Amino acid sequence: MSSYTPEALRECHSKIQPYIHKTPVLTSHLLNERTGATLFFKCENFQRGGSYKMRGATHATLLKKEEGHLPGVVTHSSGNFAQALSLAAQSLNIPAYIVMPKNAPGVKKRAVDQYGGSVFECEPTLEAREAEAERIGKETGAIFIHPSNDPMVMLGQGTAALELLEEVETLDHIVVPVGGGGLLGGTALATAFFGGPCEAIGAEPLAVDDAYRSLQAGRIMGNESTDTIADGLKTVLGSYTFPVIQQYVRTILRVTEGEIIQAMHLIWERMKIVVEPSSAVALAAVFKDPVRFKGKRVGIVISGGNVDLANLPFT
Repeated sequence: MSSYTPEALRECHSKIQPYIHKTPVLTSHLLNERTGATLFFKCENFQRGGSYKMRGATHATLLKKEEGHLPGVVTHSSGNFAQALSLAAQSLNIPAYIVMPKNAPGVKKRAVDQYGGSVFECEPTLEAREAEAERIGKETGAIFIHPSNDPMVMLGQGTAALELLEEVETLDHIVVPVGGGGLLGGTALATAFFGGPCEAIGAEPLAVDDAYRSLQAGRIMGNESTDTIADGLKTVLGSYTFPVIQQYVRTILRVTEGEIIQAMHLIWERMKIVVEPSSAVALAAVFKDPVRFKGKRVGIVISGGNVDLANLPFT
């Protein structure tokens, strides 16, 4: 835990600022009325690369480059971290090698290519991803950066909540989606260091509720299936993210596929912004537990806006 200090989070934010956008915070009177809470949406769908993952990818890559010669970076990702690492590497003039499952959305593969990353397809299993990333690392000398289970990535992801806490006074909760745990872990650190009584809450699809079960069991649990529309949340917690979540997070709320789609539709229709299904999970969780959030000031991190417009769930 020694890497996780208020000073480290502030330094991380300062380091990455030249490479990221300070994303806007939006509100909606209608969604406030429907939830009974006062909601503040931190819109990371407007971030470079289309998601909050640009923060962690940039931080980790910058630190690796500062250590000395960096022949390149390699990761495995179904989409958003793939795009983020490609863009971060392009900003720093180094190669990015991205391992993606064959069934990853085509829009995300094309974006990786547009951001200068080299795509290597593999079978849609974690074992296949890891093996291909290891092979590329050995052949090219590229340094592996994990999409979520990396302390420096997690600190980077926490800067979204840091900005939100600086902009909006006296939040009671910040709700974020949880997959690999980088965003939730980083958010939990930010709220613990700078949020006063503010509590970080995770939101997760019921279909892949490993984080909820891991918190209950006291150990990392897996998923038997990955059948969820929230493709960014199919990954499981890791050896770095889980201990932080264990220490700082008390609550993870689970939502159904229908609830995710309904929340996504509301954001598109009422806020006029493009968000992906994983992002809508946080708002769905607020609707799910109205007693918890009634009368509270609630931050919601809109994690990303990378969607296949030809395959929307509500058309």
